[in-house]
Amino acid sequence: MSIIEKLGKAIDQKNEAAMDELLHDDYQFTMHSNGAVLGKQDVIGWAMSDDINREKVRIIYENDEIGIEHAFVTFSDGNQQAVMGVYTFKDGQVIGFETGATNISKE
Repeated sequence: MSIIEKLGKAIDQKNEAAMDELLHDDYQFTMHSNGAVLGKQDVIGWAMSDDINREKVRIIYENDEIGIEHAFVTFSDGNQQAVMGVYTFKDGQVIGFETGATNISKE
């Protein structure tokens, strides 16, 4: 199972221990849609909440250094986004994740 698959499974199952193992201590999540940068514990806390529902997740590419994923995400406030994410890996862990998101109309 790839690193992205393992992380996705950990997020979907709210497996905090697995997320802690898969995310590097220097992990940074950069959301280009709003400029926010979150650290490892911020992301684990967010993933443990009920705010994120990922659907139609596709891993577009992955090797030992980088991974690219696309997903449709619905948030607890009802907002939906199509999210393209780029992962960077170090020592078998995710050290970085950057996203570009397109809002999806609620109509």
